Amino acid sequence: MIQRDLALTTLRPHVEPRDLVVAVYQSCFDWLALCPRNLNYVSTGAMGQASSHALGLALGSPDRRVIVLDGDGSLLMNLGSLVTIANVRPKHFLHLVFENGVYEVNGGHPIPGTGTVDFVGMAKAAGYQDAMRFSQLDAFEAALPELLACDGPVMAVLKIAPGKAYPRDYNYIHSATARKIFRDALNRDET
Repeated sequence: MIQRDLALTTLRPHVEPRDLVVAVYQSCFDWLALCPRNLNYVSTGAMGQASSHALGLALGSPDRRVIVLDGDGSLLMNLGSLVTIANVRPKHFLHLVFENGVYEVNGGHPIPGTGTVDFVGMAKAAGYQDAMRFSQLDAFEAALPELLACDGPVMAVLKIAPGKAYPRDYNYIHSATARKIFRDALNRDET
């Protein structure tokens, strides 16, 4: 298993200034602590919407890479997005799914199908250009440059364990301030 914060720390140097990072729930809290930046889109409010929000951003900014930091429980809430994303084929779209088998921020309750759900198989069946699974940090690190360079959409499912506990700042992620910071940076074409 990979500690989520170590996976995110590994991702951080590969994120370019113009990339849009769409993060949800615990991955969001960890990412905001590890890589605060104006082009972090905080996808909150309705569990499962990270992939749909990311698709909208990819359609509106086709020249930018979009990196989705999704959870397994979150993605289960919106599996239909996989088919829509694959059909639209956003070119610079990396969908990272952090699989730990639980709804982590909602009490750690198990997700349906824990241990049998195959997100890689679902992404491929939906029509993603590629999908792969990682359970070792070094393999994920070695694959990252290619994952980010591939024509999308591409999915990487990381079998994770929680790492360091980062603050869960719900006030910030639900704030108008978080949305304004992102919107202003996007409108300025911030780099």
